[in-house]
Amino acid sequence: MAKQSFSGSQAAQIAGITYRQLDYWARTNLIRPSLSDAKGSGSRRSYEYRDLLELKVIKQLLDAGIKLESVREVFNYLRSHVDTEIAAAHIVISGKAVVLCQGDQLVDVVRNGQGVLNVLPLANIKSDVDAMIVSLSDKIASTASLPGADSTVSTVAAPPRSAAF
Repeated sequence: MAKQSFSGSQAAQIAGITYRQLDYWARTNLIRPSLSDAKGSGSRRSYEYRDLLELKVIKQLLDAGIKLESVREVFNYLRSHVDTEIAAAHIVISGKAVVLCQGDQLVDVVRNGQGVLNVLPLANIKSDVDAMIVSLSDKIASTASLPGADSTVSTVAAPPRSAAF
C-alpha cells in the first residue's frame, strides 16, 4: 500500500508553519522529506505522515521558547535514541532544558543525553501493599487454624477495595 504524500505547502499548513520555514528547515537538514526531496528548480518535496508529526513537534518546541539550534540537538538525539515515532516520545521542557522521559530515566537531550534524574514509578505501590496485606492475612488465618495455635494471634484487616491513592 502506498504511503500518503503531502506537498510542501500542505505540510506547512498542517504543521502550522510558513512554507518559508519549511523550506529553510529542509535546506539546513533539520528535517528532510521522506518520500522525495527537491532536486533542483521546479522539483517538489513530498512529505509523509511521520514527517508531519516531526514538523509539529519542532514547531511546539520553538513555540515553547527553545532555540532552533537546541531543537536541532534535540532532534539529532531523538532520531538516534528513540525507537518509536518521535511524536510518541515524552518530552519535558523546563526553561531552556529539554528532557526526554525514557522508561524510568529523564535524559537531558540538549546536553547530549546526560542523565538528569531517575523517575520513581508509584503506580504499583498500592497493589503491592494490598497484596502483602492479603498475604499476611492469609498466613495469620492459616496459623490460627492449626491445633495448639495461640488464640491471641492478631488478625489483619483486608485492604479497602475502593481506596484511592
